[in-house]
Amino acid sequence: MHVWSIANQKGGVGKTTSVVSLGALLAEQGHRVLLFDLDPQGSLTSYFGLNPDEIEHSAFDLFMQKGKIPENVSEDILVDTSVPGMKMIPASTALATLERNISQQEGMGLIVSKTLAKLWDDFDYALIDTPPLLGVLLINSLAACEKLLVPVQTEFLALKGLERMVHTIQMVTRSQRRELDYMVIPTMFDRRTQASMKSLKTLREQHQGHIWDLAIPVDTKLRDASREGKAISQLDGESRGARAYKSLLKTLLSA
Repeated sequence: MHVWSIANQKGGVGKTTSVVSLGALLAEQGHRVLLFDLDPQGSLTSYFGLNPDEIEHSAFDLFMQKGKIPENVSEDILVDTSVPGMKMIPASTALATLERNISQQEGMGLIVSKTLAKLWDDFDYALIDTPPLLGVLLINSLAACEKLLVPVQTEFLALKGLERMVHTIQMVTRSQRRELDYMVIPTMFDRRTQASMKSLKTLREQHQGHIWDLAIPVDTKLRDASREGKAISQLDGESRGARAYKSLLKTLLSA
């Protein structure tokens, strides 16, 4: 199984859209794909029509097991998505209580790694959607992944958020004594505005060697796909957004 985390310590930069879009494209290629929602806001869970406030089984259950991942984890917690071949571990808003209740307990940073180990032979790819906060959930995601994708909106405030994320990456690298392979993904790019153009130029200057050559453009079809609970490739595979994510996936698979 290949494990990719999609993370940024700023919200609204396209994390969930990237998880769904890339996951669907992998599934369409015939891969078995798992989406893992670790964000208490449950955007990924809501994307596919589930309510994070009411869901019976979720990622929260795994943390409540305190590291003892049940053998039947796939039966209890996996749900189908609208994309054939792609399943999801949904989020519950109860995840927001973890920092207060169990974050200091030993082994809490490896719950996601242990869960994926139980599912290792069932999936080819796992994509993890993360909260925009440094804490036990984000640390779990970074500890579990082999590749980190950092979507960054091409506007000034998002660039400041990226600085915090890079600092976190450096911290995790030191603590785990391993290099974390990461790629910055410029998103919501609008070449008609100077703000977008300048932000993209700054990103490329400051993150050489860790940034995708292209950018995910502003595309209303991405919003339409979210509203319908579909991936952009299902709604309109020739849209600008779909073509951009296809190009991104090609880059990721060739790296």
